[in-house]
Amino acid sequence: MAALQKIPTYQPGLIPAYRRLYGLTGRQIRKGQILAAVPCTSVQGRFKSSRSREYLQESIVPSYHFQPSMPRLPVPKLSDTCSRYLASQGPLLDSQQYAETARITKEFEAKEGAELHKELGAMNAQNKHTSYISGPWFDMYLKSRVSVVLNYNPFMSFVDDPKAGYTDQLVRATNFVVSSARFLKCLRAELLKPEIFHLGERSKSKWFERIIRFVPSSLSWYGAYLANGYPLDMSQYKNLFNSTRIPRPGRDEIVVDDTANHLLVIRNGHMYVFDVMDADGNIKPAAELHAYLSHILSDQSLPPSHPLGYLTAENRDTWASLRQKLEDCGNGAALKAVDSAIFCLCLDDSTADNVDSQTRLMLHGDGANRWYDKSFSLIVDKNGKAAVNFEHAWGDGVAVLRYFNEVFDDMSISPNVSPSCKPADIDASEHVRKLEFKLDGVLEEGIQTAKENFFSLVTPLDLAALQYTKYGKNDLKKFKISPDSLMQLAIQMGYHRLTGKSAGTYESCSTAAFKHGRTETVRSCTAETRQCSLAFDKVDSANVTDLRQLIQACSDKHNSLTRNAAMGQGWDRHLFALRTLAEKNGASPALFRDPAYAAINHIILSTSTLSSHAVNLGGFAPVVPDGFGIGYAIRDRELGYNVTSYPASHSVRDFLQCVETSLEDLFKVLHESNKAANQSKK
Repeated sequence: MAALQKIPTYQPGLIPAYRRLYGLTGRQIRKGQILAAVPCTSVQGRFKSSRSREYLQESIVPSYHFQPSMPRLPVPKLSDTCSRYLASQGPLLDSQQYAETARITKEFEAKEGAELHKELGAMNAQNKHTSYISGPWFDMYLKSRVSVVLNYNPFMSFVDDPKAGYTDQLVRATNFVVSSARFLKCLRAELLKPEIFHLGERSKSKWFERIIRFVPSSLSWYGAYLANGYPLDMSQYKNLFNSTRIPRPGRDEIVVDDTANHLLVIRNGHMYVFDVMDADGNIKPAAELHAYLSHILSDQSLPPSHPLGYLTAENRDTWASLRQKLEDCGNGAALKAVDSAIFCLCLDDSTADNVDSQTRLMLHGDGANRWYDKSFSLIVDKNGKAAVNFEHAWGDGVAVLRYFNEVFDDMSISPNVSPSCKPADIDASEHVRKLEFKLDGVLEEGIQTAKENFFSLVTPLDLAALQYTKYGKNDLKKFKISPDSLMQLAIQMGYHRLTGKSAGTYESCSTAAFKHGRTETVRSCTAETRQCSLAFDKVDSANVTDLRQLIQACSDKHNSLTRNAAMGQGWDRHLFALRTLAEKNGASPALFRDPAYAAINHIILSTSTLSSHAVNLGGFAPVVPDGFGIGYAIRDRELGYNVTSYPASHSVRDFLQCVETSLEDLFKVLHESNKAANQSKK
């Protein structure tokens, strides 16, 4: 799925570390921390030492200290999975359809499912170094032959830099590069703080760090647990930098070269590389990196007639064939420079002046100025608007968002160049290498076809956004309603009002509390949301108290589903693993041939949220032609949706109008109910 991971409302006592995981309890930048200006002659003077200049953090606990002792992702009981599956089917089926699906499910549980579950358990026991879902999940992504554009790669955009002049494209890009290099060096040296969710103050303390670092890694997770700290899986971090998805026939592969110290920059369809670190592994002075980027931005070369970036948006088998052709034509070294680069920096000449144009630019762009296969691309437009677009096979956004938050904080608090800075007085052309590619007629034709296919893919996409400023997270806390549950309820009610139906809904939830955990699905279309949607059809005549109770029931159910998903106790991943195993065995159980199974996995409402002080906007495309891609934000004083769709199915604007009306009705009931409760206390 292209959706980013959801951030559920945290319930005290839960092990999963969502708020810490997604930056919700990370550093908040205070005005006094932000440097108004940076004297260019004393940039290094801002750091206590040359070592501090090199590293964004200097944790005394190694980054991967807890990895060997992380608990394993549990395989749910088959009976629980089948029960949860049927509960999710309830609001989507009529009584006759449900009876048939229940019969099929019970037979599966007693027969084929039981055998498959036993086999899965045995395989899981033999592979204690990983999780039961990790391998099949990698295969799902890497065996897919469709374009990664829209189908998989999402984006997250940064909040604008609040300081005057710091959104200049050159200034911001330089600060991004330096702070990114500092993050990278932390990770390589294992000086980046481990991801830990803290249930109390003990695991946050210095004494905890001083003690836990001496606990053997084979036991360290348990030591943290005793201090009410819950370390999170960090295995995905090893694919964050110097990583690329390489197209191969049938199944792609992820290649990492953590010895490389160069950056890939794409501007106007041209590709450039330069070293971010010197021969000793030290980050080059900011003024020199400033000069390299200035040199690239001053290049007046016309765009290439056949930009290679389009190839990364192609069908994966087609791209694999053309890549082999590129190598055969003598481009192997240039491709290796692209693949092994720390990450890809895209300097766009276009601008994103509103939410719609920003979504289009950051989600897919023009195709020529991208390399969609890189683990992540940092995009900076002409006006300094910035975003990360990332390839999804290697990870689920956990590492990307940590990078996103840490780099944003670092460059906001301690920028390395200011608007008054001048690039170093050096010949940057001696350090920046422009990649040249040899193309024959077959490759030129392939690139032209890829370009046509790219625009055929992205042009039909429609999108719209809703900013709801009447209420926000603070108000929902006063109403004692889970903010995430209400946003999901508004989606369910909005779709019901648009179509008169309920639909298969996907809300991704990280299982990073476990070794090699990926995600589990929160099936947020429930019997409770269905009942609530029907009741609000008659909102004018309905009893406010009854409606308030229905909203509360939806919230309670959603919180329960979220807790289960976070603990690996959903039904989607378990059934996915069993289906994968059945296919491997050449079997086809009736459950997986049931039309109801296909329908519930035809995800009409693909949803995700990211709540972070550094994130301005996030988005992704629908995962089915008649669906919606729904990114949403929950802020203290406002709520927002950023939605994509294909207009041949439903109007995204009509859908958002229904969602907004639903929000109005929901908050009206909450407000009136709260008012009545307060009056009764007097």
